[in-house]
Parts: sequence; structure tokens; C-alpha cells
Amino acid sequence: MTLKTLSAKAAAALDRELMSTGAFSIDQLMELAGLSVSQVVARVHPIKQGRRVLVVVGPGNNGGDGLVAARHLFHYGYQPAIYYPKRPKNDLYQRLVKQCEDLEIPFVDDFASALDSTDHVVDAIFGFSFSGEVREPFPAVINAMAETKIPVTSVDAPSSWDINEGPPKSGVGSKFHPNVLVSLTAPKPLVKHFKGRHFVGGRFVAPSIAKKYDFDVPKYEGIDQIVEITDNQVKI
Repeated sequence: MTLKTLSAKAAAALDRELMSTGAFSIDQLMELAGLSVSQVVARVHPIKQGRRVLVVVGPGNNGGDGLVAARHLFHYGYQPAIYYPKRPKNDLYQRLVKQCEDLEIPFVDDFASALDSTDHVVDAIFGFSFSGEVREPFPAVINAMAETKIPVTSVDAPSSWDINEGPPKSGVGSKFHPNVLVSLTAPKPLVKHFKGRHFVGGRFVAPSIAKKYDFDVPKYEGIDQIVEITDNQVKI
């Protein structure tokens, strides 16, 4: 099967559709996205390679996906830690934080120290709606992820990348190439610039909605919420 990509505009419209005619709540979509991310981490970084996972969380929905993933990783037996410097006051995110706090998942303030003492990183800073410049404190964080030898898994888009054009030509993120990408629902055009392991997660879209937005739902195996795809399976 050849999978078509979704532009940022189409992805935003699809989210609105899922929460209207699709009858999903944002909580459900975030839960399903975070579950997919956690399954990818468990696939590419089995516990025997190290239990410590640093989840880097941004202020929007992408960050919410990261908080959900951290909770699931804890229950799988990993030892997640969360870096969450920009916390919105929205009730949804506060509840996700409380769920992690109840599991005694540590929230860390010193990113550099946390990066030095982890086995895997989840980049959940910016998603498909990102545009403009990267604001503090994230420039140093993204540059550190670009330079580290520790494997990085990005959620939906490597943070700082343009959803259509890929990595910036210069500056923050221009050298950021994560090891793994989890495309949520469908790949985005930036995947033409991505060279690592690529997964699609989001096993919940009704065929009628997929048809309306002109993308294919990949063939998921068994009870998996994710499927690994190759370059020749994506149509840009």
C-alpha cells in the first residue's frame, strides 16, 4: 500500500472533523496518539536497552501526546522523566500532569543533566501546527537533541521542522535529524526529508473519513496501534 501525505492544513481540518462528525473528544485523540508513541518507543528501544526515557514536552497538543506516552511507558516498566518548562493552565494538560505525578514520574528542570542520564528521548515539543520561530527555552533543547548520540523519537514532526518543507535551512533545528518518527494518523510532507525509522500510529479513523481526506489507513497487525513503513510506501 502507498500512503499519501497530509498537509498541515488538511491535518488540522481532519482533527476538527474527528472531533465533530467523528464524535471523538480531544482527550480520546490525545490518549490514542500517546498510546501509539509509547508502542513505538517500546518497539525501537526495548527495556533491555535501558529503562530511562526522557520525554520533552511542549506547550500544545503535541506535548499532551508526550505526557500520555510517559504514563504508558511507566506501566510498561520504563522509568520516564518529563521536561515540561512551558505549562499551559488548560484543565486537560493539568489532568495529564496529575496522572503522571500520581505515578511519581519525575518532572525535571535541568534539561542538560536529564539528557546526560537517559537512554532514549521522546521529542514531543512541536507538532504539525508549528510555525514561526522557536522560542525559549526550546532552542537550546532542540540543538542538544541534534547533537546527542542518545536516540530520539519525534512525535508527528521533528520539532522546528516545517510540516511541508522539512528542516530549516539554517539556525535552530537545521541539523536535527531524529532516529525515529511517529506520524500520527497519516504521514506529513516533511517525511521526504526524514531518513530514520518511520511509523504511523492512529488505528481509529473511520474509512469514510479517510476517504474524505484522501488518505489510506495502513494495515495494522494484530493488536498493534502502530505500523512501520518504508520510503517507497509514502506518496508525497
